[in-house]
Amino acid sequence: MLWIKAFHLIAMVCWFAGIFYLPRLFVYHAACEDEPGRERFKIMERKLYRGITTPSMIATLVFGGWLVSFNPQGYLSQGWLHAKLALIALLVVYHFYCGHLVRVFRDDRNSRSHVFYRWFNELPVLILLAVVILATVKPF
Repeated sequence: MLWIKAFHLIAMVCWFAGIFYLPRLFVYHAACEDEPGRERFKIMERKLYRGITTPSMIATLVFGGWLVSFNPQGYLSQGWLHAKLALIALLVVYHFYCGHLVRVFRDDRNSRSHVFYRWFNELPVLILLAVVILATVKPF
């Protein structure tokens, strides 16, 4: 079980690295004014989303589900896990919305400013804080 937990944490760190960096790329992409720069951001966004962030999300969910499978009745009877799973579901939605935004930028259809993406970039920070506190402190 400890190996599964270690791989779950490694995958989670990689997922969050991508989830933190991808919207930051959106900030820079939205502010970019030259065509070569925009094309470079498109490549970076696509490779980050497809090559790191999505595989890391999948691994995080697989290893997390595997951990729960060791004692499903025990874990699923604890309120903190329900709250954590709800936040993870919100993060998965955020992840796929980022994928949508990758396609929006790819197709040159972005209509939002870099300021919007600066605020958009803060949501996963709040989710990470709550998830770590829930998983560590187990307040309920």
